[in-house]
Amino acid sequence: MSDPTQPPPPDMGFDPHDIPSQIDPLAEEGNIRHIGITGHKLIADYLKRLDGSPGVYRMLNAANEVLYVGKARNLKNRVSNYARPTGHSARIQRMISETSAMMFLTTRTETEALLLEQNLIKQLKPRYNVLLRDDKSFPNILISKTTEFPQIKKHRGARREKGTYFGPFASGTAVNRTLSQLQRVFLLRNCTDAMFSSRTRPCLLYQIKRCSGPCVGKVSAEDYSGLVSDAERFLQGKSTKIQAELAAQMQAASDDMEFERAAALRDRIQALTNVQGAQGINPRSVAEADVIAVHMDGGIACVQVFFIRAHQSWGNRDFYPKTGSGAEEAEVLEAFLGQFYDDKPPPPLVMISHPIEDEDLMIDLLSKRAGKKVTLTVPQRGEKAEIMENAARNARESLGRKMSESAAQTKLLDGLALAFDLEAPPKRIEIYDNSHIQGAHAVGGMVVAGPEGFIRNQYRKYNIEGKDLTPGDDFGMMKEVLSRRFARLLKDDPGRETPAWPDLLLIDGGAGQVSAVHDIMVEMGVEDIAMIGVAKGVDRDHGKEEFHRIGKRPFALRMNDPVLYYIQRLRDEAHRWAIGAHRAKRAKAVMANPLDEIAGVGATRKRALLMHFGSAKAVSRAALPDLQLVPGISAAIAQVIFDHFNPKG
Repeated sequence: MSDPTQPPPPDMGFDPHDIPSQIDPLAEEGNIRHIGITGHKLIADYLKRLDGSPGVYRMLNAANEVLYVGKARNLKNRVSNYARPTGHSARIQRMISETSAMMFLTTRTETEALLLEQNLIKQLKPRYNVLLRDDKSFPNILISKTTEFPQIKKHRGARREKGTYFGPFASGTAVNRTLSQLQRVFLLRNCTDAMFSSRTRPCLLYQIKRCSGPCVGKVSAEDYSGLVSDAERFLQGKSTKIQAELAAQMQAASDDMEFERAAALRDRIQALTNVQGAQGINPRSVAEADVIAVHMDGGIACVQVFFIRAHQSWGNRDFYPKTGSGAEEAEVLEAFLGQFYDDKPPPPLVMISHPIEDEDLMIDLLSKRAGKKVTLTVPQRGEKAEIMENAARNARESLGRKMSESAAQTKLLDGLALAFDLEAPPKRIEIYDNSHIQGAHAVGGMVVAGPEGFIRNQYRKYNIEGKDLTPGDDFGMMKEVLSRRFARLLKDDPGRETPAWPDLLLIDGGAGQVSAVHDIMVEMGVEDIAMIGVAKGVDRDHGKEEFHRIGKRPFALRMNDPVLYYIQRLRDEAHRWAIGAHRAKRAKAVMANPLDEIAGVGATRKRALLMHFGSAKAVSRAALPDLQLVPGISAAIAQVIFDHFNPKG
């Protein structure tokens, strides 16, 4: 069943995602490798067999690696540009000189060619194309409509759940801030359906006036529906009308001498006023748009995206796409637009900082993905130009910070290689740590760092599953985590051909931990990867760490060494990640309700049981006749519940 909240897929007449995983340059008719001919001479020879059809072309090197994927309104005209021996930028000249074969695929329309180009780029990741490397999904606010009293919450991923979605927001922080504001004003519940159905008393949020208490009947379904409607209107930019209505309700309550209700309405009006005052850039002339600005320096690009929804700024995020060895601003923007909106519908207005070459094709593609008309514009004057200038300034400043951090990071990695006798500065460092309380709720954590700092989308959590582990056995836990990690690497990439393989492992621990991990690495045939154990010194002081390596004496770095500070940051990040995972696992176990495990006991029956007995523990101790007295609990279900807590034998 299709999701009505999602735009219909574009009717392209073919499936652009149906692309073979391995590209053979001889697999398509007319794609013939010319022995001994490369560069512009090879491309000129291909021109003899091309016509003016729209389509996609691929340039390959001698190893059959795809160097570049491009689209063309007219393949013959487009490819003829590469056949010229001069007049190219240094980047294009290098690409042409490496080209040993080309592949062509014609399409019915130019828009089909653009869509196919974007999907080929996403799959093949050619060296000379602009690549959007950050594919993390954006969060939304969801007002879930699965119950009579809707829940408001943060949502990521596909919009499968029934309800109203608002977004995207630039980050989880932006969503959490907005949710907190909405709770103050509209008093909507944020608890899960399971918790909502099992409540017998108001929670703390009700006590501090962040929730209207629908779980225990403190608000009627009709009044709660009004709160939901007000929240939706606020997220649609209609806050002024809401404030006027609340003021009228407060005055009416005061006139009727309902002073407690008038005071509650006054508090909501004050909260709404604070929310409106706390909003950042609130454009008057732009209701819904994405603002996309690019700034380049030294071949590095920063793309800044601002999200404007309901005349409010919903945050911004910066991206650092791979620029294909020196693409210009227009090419970076065009590639970014095609890839950024691959999995999300664009808003009605997209403002960009630079004009792009195939603007009409991009408008057609974005309109198909949105299911409605999309306007693409480069603002020149007025408020829109001011908004764009703000985005461009943020892109410029973000890139400056990024380049400064990158230079410092490169220096640290060089120092790390020198301090620990590594063959070269590591490109991928994996740092491991465990967290548990006397073996309970044990979790292993892995964080990843490289030349660009921490790579957070590569972090991993491992639930310790070893049944034969002694509680608190840190050596055994670390062995399990590393065994699972390298077993997966060997399965996915046995030839070590991808950057997923680490150059250096940092283990939180001393000689014993290092020895245990080394045994696993030898067993799995990966002992050539450098490994360092980081242990606190004899006084367990921060700054007196000892470093352990297989076959070498422990040593320490001087107190003010930048490399020492860097390793401490890596170790502390791994500790933060592991202990966060442990706390989440422990909290989940604490909040678990034994009644959730009983087949046939849903939210309604669970609520009835808790209302009757007062707690899950009391239910577990109840006799069979007492269970049968609970409204809605039949004799058969009572028997199931009794047997669950009193297993025979």
